[in-house]
Amino acid sequence: MLKSYIIDLKSRIAVYIPVKNDTIDKKIAEYINNYPDRQKLKIMFMRESEGVYQFGTKRIGVKVAKDKIEIRVGGGFLSIDEFLDQYTPAELEKLERKDPFKRITERVAVQKTLVGKEQRESSPINNRSSPLPRSPKKQQI
Repeated sequence: MLKSYIIDLKSRIAVYIPVKNDTIDKKIAEYINNYPDRQKLKIMFMRESEGVYQFGTKRIGVKVAKDKIEIRVGGGFLSIDEFLDQYTPAELEKLERKDPFKRITERVAVQKTLVGKEQRESSPINNRSSPLPRSPKKQQI
């Protein structure tokens, strides 16, 4: 009963499958697949080569030392938990900036909330009786 429940649960969640004979990738797979709240892992690690991964827009170096995953940042290393806490918000923001549809819908929502009486009166859509301003004609000499 419990075993079938676990199999069913795991089948609903994407599982990270490591590359054979890559100890770093196996460790990352173990970390991701056993992460308590998978919904918080909004940016995934994409393996490029041994020890090199893409995390959102960032290319990172990863190593395993003393059975812990460490990620190269600047001149040192961060644990994977510290790295995720520090870099996930920035990467999510970058992804949102790249999504033009989301930006447009957010702008429309903001414009709808900002529309006041003054703005409606000056709107070219709502004020169709007034023609658009014309440029002055050049006089011939």
